[in-house]
Amino acid sequence: MRFSMISLSALMLASAATPAFADDAPTAPPPAITINGSATVVSDYRFRGVSQTDKNVAIQGSITLTHESGLYVSVWGSSVDSYVTASQAGHQEVDIIGGYKKTWNGTTFDVGVLYYVYPKTKFLPGDMSSSNFFEPYFDISHTFGPVTAKATVNYAPKQKALALDQGFFSGSSAKEDNVYLAGDFSAAIPHTPVGLTAHIGHTWGPSWLATDATGSTEYTDWGLGATYTWKSLTFGVSYVDTDADFRDAYTNGKISNAGVVGTIGVSF
Repeated sequence: MRFSMISLSALMLASAATPAFADDAPTAPPPAITINGSATVVSDYRFRGVSQTDKNVAIQGSITLTHESGLYVSVWGSSVDSYVTASQAGHQEVDIIGGYKKTWNGTTFDVGVLYYVYPKTKFLPGDMSSSNFFEPYFDISHTFGPVTAKATVNYAPKQKALALDQGFFSGSSAKEDNVYLAGDFSAAIPHTPVGLTAHIGHTWGPSWLATDATGSTEYTDWGLGATYTWKSLTFGVSYVDTDADFRDAYTNGKISNAGVVGTIGVSF
């Protein structure tokens, strides 16, 4: 699951902009299960600073079912290119997520598991590659006035899909694991529909997610962004960069250098 700065800021702004009114009329209890969704167009799908679409446009969407207990399940999808799937036939990513989220004394804890699925990734008949992998995660966030700070750790245990050749040349290729640690900050400008975001993260390998063209097995990504919310629409722009050198396997173009990403999203 790739939670975007757009969705984070939209949620924060919606809560900040909602006025409190006294109302003595009885209200119906909230439903035990709520359903939320989103649809988004991005000028470039960046995952931990690295373009997943060779710097082209991506269409994304999600739907989430949340129980009043804090348990939730979600499905998120995006278009991707052959850098991610290692096959010219596969152009989709589907993330299946299950977790538990709860807030105590203003601090929110979120723990769960992500399963990344890439349909049609077999390059040739009989190849033994593996693209799908799972990744448990944990994050903690707290709001200080208009500012929300969040720390996240994702750990993908050793799996064939994280091997440097992803099992393409041999079904017995060495499995690898990966760790990602990130900090995110968001701020709502009071009495305006504008939000600001900041992000920094670091990836440790060796794994397919962390090893770049220079052979480095770790890298840092960072970004700064702003959002503007109008009704159910959120417009965003962000500057994203890394200190890595990832290359597209087919074009050899660098896909981890600095770039500006634009976003238009709708929530329902």
